[in-house]
Amino acid sequence: MSESQNKSSENHKPENQKAENNSSEDQNKQLSQVFAAGGALSTAIDGYTEREEQVRMAHAIADAIAGNKQLVAEAGTGTGKTFAYLVPALLFGGKVIISTGTKTLQDQLFNRDLPNVRDALKVPVTVSMLKGRANYVCHYHLESAEKEGRFASREDAKYMHIIKDFAEHNKTGDKAELTDVPENAMIWSNVTSTRDNCLGQDCHYYKECFVMGARKKALAADVVVVNHHLFFADVMLRDEGVTELLPSANTVIFDEAHQLPDIAGLFFGEDVSTNQVLELCRDSTSAYLSLVKDCIALSEAVPPLEKAVKDFRLIFAYEGARMPVKKALVLKGFEEAYSQIQEQLAALTKVLESQAARDPMLEKCWQRGEELLIQLSRWHKAENSNLVRWVEVFTQSVQLHATPLSVAEGFGKQLNAEPRAWIFTSATLAVKSDFSHYQSQMGLAGAETLYLQSPFNYEQQALLYAPMGMPDPNSPDYIEAVTKAALPVIQASQGRAFVLCTSLRAMREIYALLKDAFALSGMEYPILLQGDSTRTELLDRFRTHGNAVLVGSQSFWEGVDVRGEALSAVIIDKLPFAPPDDPVLSARIDQLNTEGKNAFMEYQLPYSVITLKQGAGRLIRDETDKGVLMICDPRLITKSYGKRIWQSLPPFRRTKVLADVEVFFSELNKFC
Repeated sequence: MSESQNKSSENHKPENQKAENNSSEDQNKQLSQVFAAGGALSTAIDGYTEREEQVRMAHAIADAIAGNKQLVAEAGTGTGKTFAYLVPALLFGGKVIISTGTKTLQDQLFNRDLPNVRDALKVPVTVSMLKGRANYVCHYHLESAEKEGRFASREDAKYMHIIKDFAEHNKTGDKAELTDVPENAMIWSNVTSTRDNCLGQDCHYYKECFVMGARKKALAADVVVVNHHLFFADVMLRDEGVTELLPSANTVIFDEAHQLPDIAGLFFGEDVSTNQVLELCRDSTSAYLSLVKDCIALSEAVPPLEKAVKDFRLIFAYEGARMPVKKALVLKGFEEAYSQIQEQLAALTKVLESQAARDPMLEKCWQRGEELLIQLSRWHKAENSNLVRWVEVFTQSVQLHATPLSVAEGFGKQLNAEPRAWIFTSATLAVKSDFSHYQSQMGLAGAETLYLQSPFNYEQQALLYAPMGMPDPNSPDYIEAVTKAALPVIQASQGRAFVLCTSLRAMREIYALLKDAFALSGMEYPILLQGDSTRTELLDRFRTHGNAVLVGSQSFWEGVDVRGEALSAVIIDKLPFAPPDDPVLSARIDQLNTEGKNAFMEYQLPYSVITLKQGAGRLIRDETDKGVLMICDPRLITKSYGKRIWQSLPPFRRTKVLADVEVFFSELNKFC
């Protein structure tokens, strides 16, 4: 946290603590004045204009704060939901935790939005940002990596000197502040800590620890910005400091709250990865080289375990596979390879136990080995019948998941632990204006709800195009048909398009077909593919070109903001239903059907609607944007539930005729 972010001392107790004598009428009057023309926001913030939907949302949040209520609020794009929750939070929220969907939004809130609103309101609140420990340089692991001198590349060796200098002079140790080293550089895993390998108070750098420094500031601050993963990790693991923050919090606000069900499922479940085993191998080798070179048994115990992990990965044919446990267990060699990991891990753990008293690092490695043995055994024996066991395969690793069928009960315990306000907001939480799906997922049956449409004029600014004559989405020629239908739209929009795909396979095939079609027809639009570079770099290139076509999958459905003419068309290949072979989805469908419910209408359709709304939301980002949303899936027109889907989208003008799209762009291009 920068000094400029803390305008009062750490001992300051905020004057904005909830007060029983603060009448609702006084609060409403104060809020209205803040948001009004000539008020605090318009006076202090360039470009601010009063929006009715924003004011309504702010009043609802202030009411929830005053009454320790739960509020679920959908605020369409352009509502200005960030200011709508920041103003009442800073004025009336007391100790506030704000949890965001991504670290990018977390940084934006902390570095831009929060300081701007605080300065406009002239309130003496302190703010702090807390990230997961992997975001902070670790002095201990930095020193160890430098001593060992083992780097994956010359670049990593170069980065080591840069990171060391950064750690010596930077106050926060947050790697986001070190732009000279790429975020995905391999060196970061060697110079940051994990929950598993942190030595805690046994570390001789404990007093200088950047993670501990961030925690202390968060404990002292009035407003703390975290992200969803950290929030739930802390709630479940009691590790990163939120367990100390949460009991003192008066208000908890979740932005991008549509992500919570999936993220909560990760943390209320029981997962173990072969990566954790390999990290233990790496740290054991490091401990051997730097601490106990006389213990040959330790160096001999690591290679057999590394081989066992690699052999286990080879059981699975390809990366990207997600399979239920029943399918995994019958794979040839699964049981033998799994047992071999357990045996070799037990052997390494036994050696570590014999050396544990010699150094805290060795003791920590021994404890990790014991815990991994327990986790592997528990996953294999399926001791908890409420968890769905499944396997996810990556290039170098295998993740063993045990995911709860519902997070409602687990999260409900947090909601009802003690009185406080809980605010859940996003641009995509409802189906039409119905929040029941989200409320049932999160255990929010008693929450108040608020549905606010976007203030943008979609009928004038945008067109929804559903082409006629498309084949069934499951037919073998569907991807080719999507490409053929998209080409004239791309031509009419003069590039300037996102093509959003529901699978990586479709993404790669559509990219290849478009590239060939561009070459054949002489369409000289730059074409970009997700994965060829980082998302940030691809977006920068997309904006710079001004006429590019970007083909992407999940990474570009949400959290992407391209304003202006550079993005004038969003083309979606299919309605984003979750894959029917998804193991967790299958189990949830079976449970709902067993309970006599309609799994498709109560779970699958709402999931698709909320995801589709995220993708569609990439198109119109401000009141001057114009463009076409093309949804190629014929089910939008032919199925009875299609109407429910498009009625959940903003109120686009709709057409099935390509000529209308061409006229739309012809009119638009006159003014470009």
